[in-house]
Amino acid sequence: MAAILIVPGLGDSGPDHWQTWLEARERSALRITQENWCEPDLERWSARLREAIDLAVGPVWLVGHSFGCLVSVHAVAECPDRVVGALLVAPADPDRVGVGSALSTTRLAFPSLLVASTTDPWLKLSTATHWADQWGSRLVNLGAAGHINVDSGYGPWPEGQALLRQLQERHGQMAPPSSSLQCRPGMTVSGF
Repeated sequence: MAAILIVPGLGDSGPDHWQTWLEARERSALRITQENWCEPDLERWSARLREAIDLAVGPVWLVGHSFGCLVSVHAVAECPDRVVGALLVAPADPDRVGVGSALSTTRLAFPSLLVASTTDPWLKLSTATHWADQWGSRLVNLGAAGHINVDSGYGPWPEGQALLRQLQERHGQMAPPSSSLQCRPGMTVSGF
């Protein structure tokens, strides 16, 4: 069975966040913890994720949010063969947080979805599109969904779990679920 590594961003994902909700529903999910959630450090946080990837038994799926997306992309540059896919939700703008020059601009070695919003205060949709193109990720535009966090109404998020399942199914990592992904009004998926 593949491991699902939950990679939160700045401040961790609290008890009402969709990552916490997803973690509770996925048997193989493990949250990556950081020593200091208030000081995002790309190198240290990525090293912590690489340790978890190395310790995981079997293939690994990454589920990142905000700065955790950047950590995920940076970490896998050194261990792409262990990761089979990634769900990157509402990445922080790499240039805005000062790590743009440290991130890879090449395609990821595995399938990925980059989920973005037209109203995210941390990342313009045009910038999300740019990074999705750089990393070879399929872009999912949720429309006016803010930063896709608790403040934006994303606590329990079955649609996010369905996106992960759909990504896994498309790449043969699990049996199909009983229900298929339903797009809500305003949501678009490119490249499918």
